[in-house]
Amino acid sequence: MDKHALSGHVSMLGANVMWGLMSPLAKMLFVGGALTPLVLTDLRIFGAMVLFWLVSFFQKPEHVPHKDMLRLLGASLLAIVFNQGAFIFGVGLTSPASASVITTSMPLWAMVLAAVFLREPVTGKKVLGIASGASGALLLILGSSAGGSAASGGANPVLGDVLVLLAQLSYASYIVLYKGFVARYSLVTIMKWMFTYAFIFTLPFSYRSLLATRWDLLGWADVASILFIVAGATFGSYLLTVVGQKTLRPTVAGMYNYVQPVVAGVVALCWGLDTFNVVKGLAVALIFCGVWLVTASRSRSEMEACKARRATPDGSTLSSPSGRADG
Repeated sequence: MDKHALSGHVSMLGANVMWGLMSPLAKMLFVGGALTPLVLTDLRIFGAMVLFWLVSFFQKPEHVPHKDMLRLLGASLLAIVFNQGAFIFGVGLTSPASASVITTSMPLWAMVLAAVFLREPVTGKKVLGIASGASGALLLILGSSAGGSAASGGANPVLGDVLVLLAQLSYASYIVLYKGFVARYSLVTIMKWMFTYAFIFTLPFSYRSLLATRWDLLGWADVASILFIVAGATFGSYLLTVVGQKTLRPTVAGMYNYVQPVVAGVVALCWGLDTFNVVKGLAVALIFCGVWLVTASRSRSEMEACKARRATPDGSTLSSPSGRADG
């Protein structure tokens, strides 16, 4: 594995580990009544925007043409506004268990969209890897909600499930459609504009909740959780995601989504809120097996190079002995 690919894998792993840590911390804030999901989302967007702008002052300025500014607006809508907005409102209408199950669809969307827009092959290893990862994630999620703590319904489960599904489709669209575009500019330049656009779009929906929040009631643990969610699980994670997006295929990058329930499960074990058993061990093995299978599958460029090597002098292509062309 070359250094660029390794940096992509480490970056996606780091981003999803922090997103996995965010889930139990955010749940603690919500259960304690410190913040609402909408206020926390706005804090994430505003905090990350400020941090990216501060960092940008210490690097060489980059000129972004108006055409690319419009593309960054589209990226912001897909990766932040629609993704986070649809998910927050969706979770409020359906059960947490249903929402968690639906989030496992993101790598599948990434594979389908990459096949349509980037002509990435849908290989046997990819399908098997996604199925393996999804099975492991579902085992963890359903096992954690078996006790009934996460099985409470919502006001409109059907609409909530659709919104959560749209959130996954939105983010998958971002990592596929903007894979080539993010290589044009530095990570900081891309993120500072994306979060600026996101803040402008979300503020009209959240300013009333921000004004109504009792900030004086926040404890030190609440403040520490918010700081990690803003600086780590938003600023740091989105920065790392762009590294992974630049160096990895969309389907491979999307597979790291399955790391989140593993991290959340480990935190629950450490806090004494859950126990480890054979089923959970099998779930973790399935998830990492799935990541390996998708990573090991052939990309379009690799398959084209393989065909070129097997081509005869007259331009025809020899078939492999097994008759299979997938990876």
